[in-house]
Parts: sequence; structure tokens; C-alpha cells
Amino acid sequence: MRRYFSKFLHSAIRFNTSISIPVKFESRICNLQTLIKGNSSHYYSTETSVISCDLLSEEKPKENSVSDMLVDSFGRIHTYLRISLTERCNLRCKYCMPAEGVDLTPTSQVLTKDEILRLAGLFVSSGVNKIRLTGGEPTIRKDIEDICFELSSLKGLETLCMTTNGIVLARKLPKLKECGLTSLNISVDTLVPAKFELMTRRKGHNKVMDSINAAVDLGYDPVKVNCVVMRGFNDDEICDFVELTREKPINVRFIEFMPFDGNVWNVKKLVPYSEMLDTVVRRNSLLA
Repeated sequence: MRRYFSKFLHSAIRFNTSISIPVKFESRICNLQTLIKGNSSHYYSTETSVISCDLLSEEKPKENSVSDMLVDSFGRIHTYLRISLTERCNLRCKYCMPAEGVDLTPTSQVLTKDEILRLAGLFVSSGVNKIRLTGGEPTIRKDIEDICFELSSLKGLETLCMTTNGIVLARKLPKLKECGLTSLNISVDTLVPAKFELMTRRKGHNKVMDSINAAVDLGYDPVKVNCVVMRGFNDDEICDFVELTREKPINVRFIEFMPFDGNVWNVKKLVPYSEMLDTVVRRNSLLA
């Protein structure tokens, strides 16, 4: 088994033997963010729901260079772009939105496929080499396959990723892979179906697990599983999630429960990454 632990994206801790466990500890506010990752080892996020095409210069940068628009005020170069395809979601996770959902942006203000492709083309021509598709839930867009195919055809784009809740992914994934989807993050916060229904206010735990297995069967390596850890809800499942990685090419990414408007955040629900790591170390004597 290929495994590693990491605090955020680094500080690897390995087994004394030749095996290691791929578990990552991260902080995340919610999955309705545009997330840009630079060449440093940290994530930088800015909330973006609508992007104006007029804000982007169409002046092409010099060959093999990165445009100044991808360099922030600290001199960090950002070549990782996250695009929210929709605000809609087929789950109602308690830490993400209220039971009745949220007010949605009018359809006329949501980026069309052509607008997404134009924007992505401008960013890639300026030096972006990795794009992640997210939402809401990106797989509920009817044109998701076409979007993936067109994006994967952009010259200079090396990686096309998607973050998904996995509810409808299993049946769409073979086509998505054909269309150039190269990497997957699948979100699931519990391995217990009843707890899944309690947290998401929807059924479908078996569909998510089927999607994880389908991704493994189709050769995605690793399949990244995102898990938001909350005290009193799923903190007792941390080691069960780790066990998912023992025989399959799965990376579990434990995420701290973070506050944002509307999710009724409480510090008592927070499980710090250091505590998560201690929990795993106590269970696994092979860790150094």
C-alpha cells in the first residue's frame, strides 16, 4: 500500500515499513468557493459566484511565460483555477446549507458553457495548467461531459479535476473519463448510511460508495475522498476512513469544520487536525 499522512499538503509521516497511509488534514470553509492554488504549499481561496469576461485581458502572454494576472501581491504564482459550474446541489448537508436550500442566482447570470470555455481558455493561455470543476454539484449540469471534453482539449492544460458528492457520478464517470477528466475528489462524511441521511437530509450513501469504487475500477489513482470531521457526529469514524486506504488507491482528506454564514458553526464541533492525527497514530502502531 502507498500511504502518507500530511498536515495540510506536507509534513509527511510514514510507516516504519514500506507502507504508508494517504490521509490529508485540511481546513475548508465550504465547497461553494473558487479555490486557487499557487506554487506554495498552501491553499488560497476567494469566493466567486459570477465572473465578468470583460475583466480579463485577451492580450496573450509571451510564449512559455505566466501572465502577471496570475501573480498575487506576495509574488506567488497561481496556476490552479477552480470553476464553480452551478450553485445547485442534490444534497442539503447541514454544514453547507439550510434544509430549504438557498436563493439561487438567476439562470441568465450563470456562466454558459461557451463563457466557461472562453474564460478557461484565457486563463490557460495565461499560464494556468490545472482546472478543478465544482459547484454546488457539478455533475448535475446537463452539459458536464461537453464541458470536460472542451476543457481537456485546451493546449497547455495538464490536469482537469472535479470535486463531487458522488450521488450521480458512477453512471456518468465512464463518459467523463473519455472526455478527459483526470482527477477526482469525492466528498463523503460518514460510512454509516443512517448518519449520511441525517447529515445530508437525503438518501444516497450507497450511490456515493458505488462512485468511489467505480473511480477505482476505472483507474483513477488516487481517488481522493474528502471528509469534514465534526465532534459528536463522525469523529469516531476517523480510523474507519483510514482503513479505506489499506487495499485501494484512496487518499482520505480530513477537513476541519470551519465557520461560514448559515452553517450554525460551534467551536465544540471542531476537531483540530492535530487531534485527528493523534487518533490515527494511537490506532496504528506502525506509524513513526
